[in-house]
Amino acid sequence: MSTTTARPLPIDLLLTSRPLSWINTAFGFAAAYLLTSGRVDAALVIGTLFFLVPYNLTMYGINDVFDYASDLANPRKGGAEGAVLSPARHRAVMAWSLLLPVPFVVALVVLGSPLSWLVLAFSLFAVIAYSVPGLRCKEVPFLDSATSSVHFVSPAVYGLVLAGATPTPALVVLLLAFFAWGVASHAFGAVQDVVPDREAGIASIATVLGARRTVRFAAAMWAIAGVLMLFTAWPGPLGALLVLPYIGTVWPFRAVSDEDSGSTNRGWRRFLLWNYVCGFLATMLLIWWAFLGGTAF
Repeated sequence: MSTTTARPLPIDLLLTSRPLSWINTAFGFAAAYLLTSGRVDAALVIGTLFFLVPYNLTMYGINDVFDYASDLANPRKGGAEGAVLSPARHRAVMAWSLLLPVPFVVALVVLGSPLSWLVLAFSLFAVIAYSVPGLRCKEVPFLDSATSSVHFVSPAVYGLVLAGATPTPALVVLLLAFFAWGVASHAFGAVQDVVPDREAGIASIATVLGARRTVRFAAAMWAIAGVLMLFTAWPGPLGALLVLPYIGTVWPFRAVSDEDSGSTNRGWRRFLLWNYVCGFLATMLLIWWAFLGGTAF
């Protein structure tokens, strides 16, 4: 990869924000807020836009700047799965990553409550702490997967708090299932990077457990997510079936060696596709739940 700025800045910003992941954060917030409040208002619109683009640019932009050295040695980087930014772009990407969210955060603070401020602050802290030197949660095995899961669960939690949701056992179980799904997703994604991460001296859940055990850990966490869904309000238990495509995707790699860990990228690409399919089916379950009379989680 050349160190010159071959691409226009808007293209670099687009690539580093991971457009394939935008829906994962925006949908969680929007669904939680709308199904709790029943309102389409400024908070819903501003929050959805924030978690759609600025939030992801902050999360992945900071990551791509501080992971530049290891990304250069990673064959899957440089496209939809992560930009390899020229050093000449680092300052601009960091500036956009830190400043673009500001007007959205200010508006959400004005519209929210003190409790929602705390949740939003924690969510943003997790985004920054994952990659910045001195914190680098991504280099603390198991904490890396937990922090990554928070990146996707916290927008939904924030939507619930912003809308004034009342905590219930079923809601807590639902969020725990979502958290387990996030842990599994990060862990499996880390497997394909075992070799370049070790060469760069980066620790992760996969470099510590090894590829084989990490794949099995991910499958177990998806299974736990499915079991937890059985304890949610109907038709939530049907959501337990949505973990099966993920487990089926990783199962062929259950005996993969560290040396061949890069081959799991084939499974990772299928994982990205299943996210859209299962996301659609989860949306149908939410609509069904609302149709049955659900007015609040």
